[in-house]
Amino acid sequence: MIDVMMFLLVFFVLISLNALPALGLRVALPYSSNPTHLEVTRRVTVTLTADGAVYVDGEQSSLESLTERLRVLAHAAKLTVVISGDRDARLQPLVSVLDALKRAGIVSATVIARQE
Repeated sequence: MIDVMMFLLVFFVLISLNALPALGLRVALPYSSNPTHLEVTRRVTVTLTADGAVYVDGEQSSLESLTERLRVLAHAAKLTVVISGDRDARLQPLVSVLDALKRAGIVSATVIARQE
């Protein structure tokens, strides 16, 4: 009985070793003679609330520390900033956020307005 079980075990192991390479296709992958490095773009969302609070990727931040925080993020990777705000948010915090973006050296941002 043990001999039969051992034979079945060896049989299934040998079959699985030979069957696994057959599952994929063998292809010659393309290559480039002059490869270039793609820049990674990081997306950061700045949110303005109705009470004037500022959030960077969900973490509360002050307007004073926003410039330095964005500067550090922009230094690590190319940065895309998305500004979203509450419909009852005041205009002054938005202008302050845009000033912080300029001081951080970020030249473009996207403002998202939700339509109802």
